[in-house]
Amino acid sequence: MSKQRKQPNNGPNIQMEKEIVNEMIGLYCRKKHHRDVLCKECRDLKDYAFLRLSLCRFGEEKSACSNCKVHCYKPTYRQKMKAVMRRTGPWMLLYHPIYSVKHMFNR
Repeated sequence: MSKQRKQPNNGPNIQMEKEIVNEMIGLYCRKKHHRDVLCKECRDLKDYAFLRLSLCRFGEEKSACSNCKVHCYKPTYRQKMKAVMRRTGPWMLLYHPIYSVKHMFNR
């Protein structure tokens, strides 16, 4: 029996989430790793987050991942993403206020 593949979701809400995640990880890498370009670890986290967003079972109706009942991230990636959000959350208000407001309303 073959496993059915899910079609990736690339709707406008998912694209906005990807933009926010991209900015957060970029800011995290600049502040923590002092790099202008994403390091290998941050690039890996971004690629994984984009994959999980594309395959989210809730699609365009998804809420913020922190409020979700289904934890689709592997525990190590989930821990890394929490660290990124914890460190960049306050900075996002300064560097990307529009994304911050959009993210707050998505909760």
